[in-house]
Amino acid sequence: MFKSDVEAVEALSSSIKKLKQEIKKVIVGQDEIIDNLLIALLSKGHCLLIGVPGLAKTLLIKTLAQALDLKFSRIQFTPDLMPSDITGTEILEIDPATNQRIFKFVKGPIFTNILLADEINRTPPKTQSALLEAMQELQVTAAGNKYPLDEPFFVLATQNPIEQEGTYPLPEAQLDRFMFNLWLDYPSKEEEIEIVKTTTAQYNPEVSKVISKE
Repeated sequence: MFKSDVEAVEALSSSIKKLKQEIKKVIVGQDEIIDNLLIALLSKGHCLLIGVPGLAKTLLIKTLAQALDLKFSRIQFTPDLMPSDITGTEILEIDPATNQRIFKFVKGPIFTNILLADEINRTPPKTQSALLEAMQELQVTAAGNKYPLDEPFFVLATQNPIEQEGTYPLPEAQLDRFMFNLWLDYPSKEEEIEIVKTTTAQYNPEVSKVISKE
């Protein structure tokens, strides 16, 4: 516990600096995107990252989860993805105690702390809507039962702005759930040189855990 609000703010500022240092071990550039992501996470908001392939959107989110010591799940959104593939489904099994058939809910990948919804616009709005309740109310309803999600819970979705074939527009209700709509730009010439150096060398940085979910 902190003795004052000033002490708490100073501790948070120090942790954020360390967090950025750990992310910078893996990610070159994208300073503004990293700042906005951290603002959203601290504000309990969700983010939609828009950028062409190869700008380290997925790598950034995975690195962030490592540094925050949070459980991470990734869903690759495809046209044939079903809502139950996200939230989970009920299966019929034998109860060993009573030898009776019972329904058991098997949790889906949405039961995590940081959920990467990769290429979210590649799945129909019906499947996209499976995220609505979770993003707003931090729970999933299945077969009349409510299942709370672990906190903190963040949805970080990615989208390719160029690809049009086989994609679906995000519903207004879905877009309204995102705090930030972040556009990733190409790195500068100097940053591209640094990326080439790190990706062509035997460089495997270890990301240290800076902040826990507690």
